[in-house]
Amino acid sequence: MTKSISILFIILRLILGGMMIYGGIEKFEKPIPSPAEVLEKAQQFSAPEKESTLQKVLYISGSKQTGYYWQLLGICELVFGLLLILQGTGFIGALFLLPITLHIFLFHLFLEADEVWGLLKTTALFLINILLVLKEKPKWKHLLWIKPV
Repeated sequence: MTKSISILFIILRLILGGMMIYGGIEKFEKPIPSPAEVLEKAQQFSAPEKESTLQKVLYISGSKQTGYYWQLLGICELVFGLLLILQGTGFIGALFLLPITLHIFLFHLFLEADEVWGLLKTTALFLINILLVLKEKPKWKHLLWIKPV
């Protein structure tokens, strides 16, 4: 690969890794709301015209109410983002982040489709993740094309 393409992929790794680290840290900054607080907030959006907002509130609040999922997601974003930024572990970080960036993209596609900027940003992050995994195709190609003995 040429030097400029290598530099581009380093920049892409830093962007995606930085965004994941930031997102992981954000998950621990606010306290988890009590079920009563979630119910009170959900009732504010019970009108039919606010259904999409209600879906987002219930989805995120439900993730937080499990007592583990929201924190596990934050830890995974932190660890995999760090793996992505580090030189020797970038591929494994990109590989492990793929389902997380897909999930974030699908959340924005189905629950926040009206927010174009957020959808564009998450689409870009998902595409960056795909590019980083495809760049390392020789490392994983043999897992898909198993030849019979």
